[in-house]
Amino acid sequence: MATSGQETDVVRQMRHQPVELDPIDRKILGALAKDASRSYAELGKLVNLSTAAVHDRVKRLRRDGVIKRTVAILDGCKLGRTLLTFLVVDTNSYKATRELLTFAGRPEVEELHTVAGDGCVLVKVRAQDTEALENFLMEIQSLDGVRSVRSYIALSTFLERGPSPA
Repeated sequence: MATSGQETDVVRQMRHQPVELDPIDRKILGALAKDASRSYAELGKLVNLSTAAVHDRVKRLRRDGVIKRTVAILDGCKLGRTLLTFLVVDTNSYKATRELLTFAGRPEVEELHTVAGDGCVLVKVRAQDTEALENFLMEIQSLDGVRSVRSYIALSTFLERGPSPA
């Protein structure tokens, strides 16, 4: 699913309320999750609704925030970013944790989460090579308030997907 304009990802600061979805909504979402380029006519055939009815449902799902954005899923390895790493960063203050969130704009950062548990922030990084990863790690470790950074390099990826609408 691809978004237009200069939209920036923002850190969520609100509580999430589930949206009521019927089986048709879920079937549409499942089809779009597999291939967001499907036309409304194609989706209509899948769920036995008119093109206009499917369009209205997708429009509502966007308005309600169920469909957050439409993006192309790119292959990091084919783009030269072959080193997938998960970082668990532990900080000593909320200020330091917020500082880490500024890394959201970096091209090598794919995901950024504040977490409960052993660390404070979980970062999914896709670097070009070990040297690029090392430079990135040094940047994070040099921030005031960062206590530790643990790195987990992925050897193989067997499954990567978003949530299921089922």
